[in-house]
Parts: sequence; C-alpha cells; structure tokens
Amino acid sequence: MPDSGTGGTSATDAIVARYSARARAALAGDTPQDDCGSGDSCFGAAAYQAEDEVPEAALRASLGCGNPLAVADLRPGETVLDLGSGGGLDVLLSARRVGPAGTAYGLDASEDMLALARANARKAGVGNARFLHGRIEHVPLDDAGVDAVISNCVINLAADKARVLAEAFRVLRPGGRLGVSDIIAEPGLDPGRRAAVEQDAGCPAGTLTVEEYRRHLLAAGFTTITVTVNHQAAPGLHSAIVRAGKPASPPGTLIRPMRSEDAAGVLEIYQAGLDTGDASFETSAPSWERFDRAKLPGHRYVVADATTGAVLGWIAASAVSDRCVYAGVVEHSVYVHPGHRGRGLASALLRAFVDSTESAGIWTVQSGVFPENTTSLRLHARAGFRTVGVRERIGRHHGRWRDVVLLERRSPSRAGECADAGGQGSRSTTPLPVGTSSGTET
Repeated sequence: MPDSGTGGTSATDAIVARYSARARAALAGDTPQDDCGSGDSCFGAAAYQAEDEVPEAALRASLGCGNPLAVADLRPGETVLDLGSGGGLDVLLSARRVGPAGTAYGLDASEDMLALARANARKAGVGNARFLHGRIEHVPLDDAGVDAVISNCVINLAADKARVLAEAFRVLRPGGRLGVSDIIAEPGLDPGRRAAVEQDAGCPAGTLTVEEYRRHLLAAGFTTITVTVNHQAAPGLHSAIVRAGKPASPPGTLIRPMRSEDAAGVLEIYQAGLDTGDASFETSAPSWERFDRAKLPGHRYVVADATTGAVLGWIAASAVSDRCVYAGVVEHSVYVHPGHRGRGLASALLRAFVDSTESAGIWTVQSGVFPENTTSLRLHARAGFRTVGVRERIGRHHGRWRDVVLLERRSPSRAGECADAGGQGSRSTTPLPVGTSSGTET
C-alpha cells in the first residue's frame, strides 16, 4: 500500500491505518471483518489455485482482487518485487516459484503489515523473501535489478499512479515484466458517481480506466501492454489483470522514453546520420524545439548506455496527416551513433517502437528509405515491413536525383475513431521538411 510520507494526505494516512489494523488483527490470530466496501472487490483465496498453498495468516490480512502470479510467469532464479505486499501472501508464493536461487521482495508502507509478513515467512520456512518499508511511489531498490514486478489491488490506492508505474519501469531489468491485479473503472462514468463508487469500494484515491492505464504505462516506457477486465467489483468498477513489458535491449544498454535532457545526444546522432548522405533529404539536424514539435509525444525512445546514460540511438514518429482517418498512421525515424553500430541497437529500438504502437492502436507504420541504404532496408524487412513501391527521382539531394523506397508495416488493428463528426482530427503537427526516415545502423 502507498505511504503517506512526510506530507501525505489524510486519505493515504487512513489507508495505511486501515491495513495496519488488519495486520494487527491477523497477528493476534483473529479473522478481521471484511472491509472491502459494498462491492465484491476482494476475492481472497478464490483467486488462487489449490496448489498455491496459500498461507492462512497471510490470507486473513489480504485484500487482493486477483492473482498476479497467474500472469507473472516467474522462473527459478529470478528476482520479483511485490508492490504493496501486505501480509506477504504473494511474496511467499513468489519466493517458492523463484526458488532458493531467486529473491522475492515485498514493499509496504505499514510496519504492522511488514511484521505480519515476516512472521508468515518464518512460519512458512521461506528464506528467500525480503520485506522492505517504503512507498510504492519511491521504491528503495536500484535501477534495473528486478525481473518481474507484481501487485495485488494496491496501485489503485496510490495518489500518484503515474509515478508508481514509472518506478516499476525503473527497477525492472531490460526485458522485465509487470503483472498486476487492480481495480479499473468503466469509461464514461459520471465523475461524481464514479468518485462515490470508488470511495464505497475502498478505492479512495480513485481508479483508472483501461485507456488511462494504457496511457500511463506507455508514458512510463512500457511497450507491450494488455489489460484484461474480469469480475465486477462494484457498479462501474471491475477487477483487471494488467500486463506490460519493459523493452529488451543489448547488454549494457537501456531503452527508455526520450526526454528533453536527451536533446544534445539525439541531435548529434541525427546529424551524424545525415552526414552519411544516405539517411534523409535533410542536410542539417533541426533545433530541439523544431524536432520536438514535429515528433509525436508518444513512441519516442532512446537507447542509452546503462552505466553513463549516454544516448546511443533514438527512434521517434511523426503524424502523416492531421486528418482523422490517418490518426493511426505514422512515419518513423531511427538513428544510431556511428560508434555503436553493429550492436543490434536499431533492431531493439524498432522492436520497442512497434510494440508501443501496437499497444496504442496504431495500424500503419511507414518509412521512406534511399535504395542505397541497404542496411536500413534489411533492418526493416526483419521487423516485418514490406516494400510498397519506389518513388523514382522524387527529389534532388547533393546535386543528384534520388529514388525513395516506401516501406510499411500493417498492424492487425485496422480501425480508429474520428475525433469529431466532420472526419477531421483535432491533432496538429508541424512536420519537418520532406525527407526519408531511415535507419542508419550497420
């Protein structure tokens, strides 16, 4: 559960107090009164299989709304983190699955819950469980040290859910995964009615809709996202399983969202690509302000050195039109530093980009590549792009006419919704001058 911190809200303090009282009752051997609200948001043992061997004392303190272990796909030797671990139910089960060579961390804001969890671990004879005191908005673990992050009906209790998901992304290793159970809201609920139902169901900090969850996950950097809605927890609220993945990347590197502080590195790599003469019709990189305006705010990633943070490559997309019918069609650019080509960085960036556009419902990704740039053509072919055709002598570049090969990748998703009834989207973009958007990796 989230912690109030030094300046926490009274609502958060109340959440911690509520769970602490439940932990003290469980430590005393009582079965606390179910305080899940009037809905059916707490499913307890019903979410677990018989072979899970749920510890009774941990179960008595559980307010879970699902079984995140069912989708966590834990393997021996892995490290797993449970956000809001409560009495340790999912930590103990995770510890068994990762085995003696693995580690299961539980993070909770209630000292009483941590005492209960440690007592449960001792009774269960589990030696590879570690319980930490802290906030799920500020995880006390190093970057990139966890294989899986799980949580059971806790993220809805956090006031800053975007921060929680960003922290989950930070502590995960490249290729790591998120699997959580949570309560989500149906879209379109009246705000007043939604707040009342959330309060009654024991979610005083509010819930997210499926699309809000997806948006926060993409912003944090996750690229493979599914949200599966399950049981009704209260009118307009449902339990859901949320799965997401952190992009895999070559050893010693990290793929993360592009930030404004990456500007110098991004533009330097951009210019190096342009200097090859086979990356774009452009000859000089734009200013960061112009670059930022031209690229969509989502689906921007850099691959960085995991130790120094130096930007080694980047990928970003532009809208092809501001008309609604093209809302799901984008054109991308991918560039890699000339000193780091041949490491698979462009392939990793392109995989992350494709996964993120799939999760966002983008149905067509396109690019234009000079035919001389055979490295980029092979890169895109491996990523599932097809050649649509060749635009012959489409423009002059360095005094000679150049052809451009048109590439595209079509998603299984084919439909979108217009922003208004007139068929025109409300999005406005400022495109860069006409040019190709090819990869420059070798």
